[in-house]
Amino acid sequence: MKPTVAILTVGKVSVSEVLPFLTEHISEQQISQVSLLGNLSPDEVRHQFSLSPGEESLLTLLADNTITSVGRDKISIAMQGIIEQLDNQGYEVILLMSTMPLTGLSARNAILLEPERIIPPLVASIVDGHQVGIILPVADMIKFQELKWRKLTHPPLYALANPVHGNEADLLEAGRKLMAEGADVLVLDCLGYHQKHRDLLQKQLDVPVLLSNVLVARLAAELLI
Repeated sequence: MKPTVAILTVGKVSVSEVLPFLTEHISEQQISQVSLLGNLSPDEVRHQFSLSPGEESLLTLLADNTITSVGRDKISIAMQGIIEQLDNQGYEVILLMSTMPLTGLSARNAILLEPERIIPPLVASIVDGHQVGIILPVADMIKFQELKWRKLTHPPLYALANPVHGNEADLLEAGRKLMAEGADVLVLDCLGYHQKHRDLLQKQLDVPVLLSNVLVARLAAELLI
C-alpha cells in the first residue's frame, strides 16, 4: 500500500486530534508520524540542538513534558533532511505540525503543509476585522507572534494558559481576560491545545474559538478527497 500522509513534528505532539480528519479519507495504515526530538532525552536534545551564539531560538515540548529552547537553524536543517527522506519515500502530503517559525523547508514532489504559512492568512480571512485574542502556553512564545499575525486588521491580544501543566480554570481565566480587553474571537495557537480546550471556552464563554491544529488538519484532509 502506497504511503500517503506523513505527520512531521519537531518535539512531542499528540496527533489524536488530527487523525480523525485524515482517516475520513484514508486508512490509518497510510499515515505515518515522525518526530525529530520526540524520542530524544533532554540531554540529547541539548547536545545536538542547543543555541549557538547569534542563533535564533525556538521553543519545543520534549518527551518529559518540559518546554526547552533550541537553535532554529539546527532544527530547520534537520527537519529539511527528514522532509527529503519522506519525499523520496513517496509520501504525497507532508503535514508539518509546528506553530513555530522554521526556515528553508521545501519538498520536491510531496505537498508540504506549513502552519506558519497557512494559519495566519487563513485566520485573518475568517475573522475579517474582528479583534483576535491569542492564547499561548508560555510568555516566551509571544516574541514570535508579531510578524506571524501581521495580516490581521488589529494587532492581537495575548493571554497565557498552559495546556500541559495548567487546568481548566487557567484557560477560562485567559479567555475572560482577552474578552475583557476587547477580543471577540479567540485562537488557541499551540499544538498542545485540543478540541476539549476549544469546546470548554466556547461553552463557558460563548465566544468563537479557532484551533490551529484543527485548521491545518482540515486543509490536509481536503487534499485527500
